[in-house]
Amino acid sequence: MSTPETPAAPPSPAAKAGAGVATYLDERLGTNAAGKKNLRKVFPEHWSFMLGEIALYSFIILLATGVYLTLFFKPSAQEVTYDGVYAPLRGAHMSEAYASTLDISFEVRGGLLMRQIHHWSALIFVAAIFIHLFRIFFTGAFRKPRELNWLIGNGLLTMALIEGFAGYTIPDDLLSGTGLRIAEAVILSIPVVGTYVQFFLFGGEFPGDDIIPRLFIIHVLLLPGIMLALITVHLMLVVVQKHTQFPGPGRTNENVVGFPLMPVYMAKAGGFFFIVFGVCALLGGIAQINPIWLFGPYYPDQISAGSQPDFYIGFLEGSLRAMPNWETNLFGHSISWNVLVPGLILPGIMMTLLAVYPFIEAWVTGDKREHHLLDRPRDVPVRTAFGAMSIAFYLLLFINGGNDIIGLTFDISINNVTRFTQVALIVVPPIVFVITKRACLGLQRADLNRVLHGKETGIIKRLPNGEFIEVHAPISAEERFSLMQRNTYAPLAAGPATDEEGVPTPGHKVAKVRAKLSKFWYADDMPKPTPEEYAELTAGHGHGDDHGTDVEGHGH
Repeated sequence: MSTPETPAAPPSPAAKAGAGVATYLDERLGTNAAGKKNLRKVFPEHWSFMLGEIALYSFIILLATGVYLTLFFKPSAQEVTYDGVYAPLRGAHMSEAYASTLDISFEVRGGLLMRQIHHWSALIFVAAIFIHLFRIFFTGAFRKPRELNWLIGNGLLTMALIEGFAGYTIPDDLLSGTGLRIAEAVILSIPVVGTYVQFFLFGGEFPGDDIIPRLFIIHVLLLPGIMLALITVHLMLVVVQKHTQFPGPGRTNENVVGFPLMPVYMAKAGGFFFIVFGVCALLGGIAQINPIWLFGPYYPDQISAGSQPDFYIGFLEGSLRAMPNWETNLFGHSISWNVLVPGLILPGIMMTLLAVYPFIEAWVTGDKREHHLLDRPRDVPVRTAFGAMSIAFYLLLFINGGNDIIGLTFDISINNVTRFTQVALIVVPPIVFVITKRACLGLQRADLNRVLHGKETGIIKRLPNGEFIEVHAPISAEERFSLMQRNTYAPLAAGPATDEEGVPTPGHKVAKVRAKLSKFWYADDMPKPTPEEYAELTAGHGHGDDHGTDVEGHGH
């Protein structure tokens, strides 16, 4: 006797409405086909991939809190007399921008919380971009076909620095005014046209009445719009080019191993967004930041002791303090090298080298393949050493940006701190390069030793001849695959200077430079063992009692 089937429940009104909306959009935009393809797109899992998400989510928080603050902020340099609730400044003369910021902090419901969430989100946003960029650089995620995305990321970093500077300048407090004064000095240091640029930007003599409204437009409209467009393109390229992944079993240049966008990845991303938002809200609620009422309004003839910018501008402050006081006079024009070099030339060189590095490495290797598998930093020692050297240089500048605080805290002469930094900027980065490269080569050798010998067991065995050895156990095929799945590059050869008929080879000088760079990049890398070498080693004495293999030669 058959059991009657229970009739299916009719769709709910919400489901009917959703289906109707989907049908409506599909008939006009063809969304169903695109959604079916993209919503099942696979994204790999690794903790480092969350760094980019932190930058994205903090940017969303910045937009949301910024809209709220814009409703109450008055971007005007017009002088007013403060009559608000903050008694210590009542009756003081200040700009309308500073007065409205005080009102947001003390009189607007939730204003101070929003200000602090906004500021903390900005710091997290820039920090996340920095660390996300480090991850991309050290793992080689910038290689073909992602060079364009690397350039977009560098552009976003530059605009984030400018956006942050504009954001903490517009309240017109004493701290932000000091930073604006330094920016004006950097502009004036530009040969020939510096004074004209300064007059155009400030609308006359410093500080002028135009700079705050202009910075406000840049901060709330121009840069956010450009950044939003670039972030959209950045994410679209990630979807089109597919996400990179670390090497592992089943992972190749042709596939992606992970979870689909819907529902798994979207659920995780949504939860992670609320974690980032919660951290920003917690910091905004309990950790005071940028208390402008303590700094007071900006007056051009005043400066507060111990003035320090936000961390992302710290390296520029440090470079200005480290540069000797050099000036020259050419054809009636004074060139202030003490401001021009650290304020414009050095940051320009740093950002340019960062932007063009993928093209330099591709030229040195001659590698024109597409790369969807990431490198481990140890597998590319020179690149990793360059990155560590650059970070060391940046940190030295950053530390020197607080040389007065360091001198006061540790009772050291500020001149001694500055002289130490000047010497360290030349000496320390090369030392960091050498140490990092040797460490990476040592880790490569350790990986090779683990592949050829297996892992240590802690078991000591005595041989018939009386020798004591430690027994090694073979590693799994998965681990061996992960350790040895790395790119190896043979240094390029320059080729003959002339052809068979004695005619000079075109471009030979450039080829010689390329060959020397290629040798510098890859000559010291540990070669991977061939299958034949590995089979000979395991067949000859096995992993159980292997004790005499020479790692450098891959055999006895």
